[in-house]
Amino acid sequence: MARMQTSAAGNRRRCHRGFTLLELLVVMAIVALVSAGVGFAMRDASLTQLERDADRLSALLESARARSRTTGVLVRWHASAEGFRFEGLEANALPQAWLDPNTGVAGAPGMNGANATATLLLGPEPIIGPQAVVLISSTQAGRSVRLATDGLRPFSVQAAP
Repeated sequence: MARMQTSAAGNRRRCHRGFTLLELLVVMAIVALVSAGVGFAMRDASLTQLERDADRLSALLESARARSRTTGVLVRWHASAEGFRFEGLEANALPQAWLDPNTGVAGAPGMNGANATATLLLGPEPIIGPQAVVLISSTQAGRSVRLATDGLRPFSVQAAP
């Protein structure tokens, strides 16, 4: 004997076809958040290298200032086309090359055709005059990072001029 299928009120089966508006909005929000995160994570590599060199130089300059104060010897930092050097410290006491070979200093020989040297006076006095240096990338025109001190506080990376 064949049974007849009956359905009580409220037990009807619905056939879902497609997605609801809420499901689509949730998926779109997730995709937007992920793509924004990826966009922020993929920063410009040349600017990141420039910032990395600036942070490292800031630490090196503060180290040279501290050494100058403890020894009482005048220390100068000079930039060149090949890198930089610290005068007044023992040879090879601090690194003398950029992390990125495309990094240089605005106003240093070999960078942007300038002939003047970029020089910073680091001590031995505890308070030095306000000083700044602008790091540039030879591969990215218009990209720069400024490293400065007011003479009392440490060198810090600041917004480019």
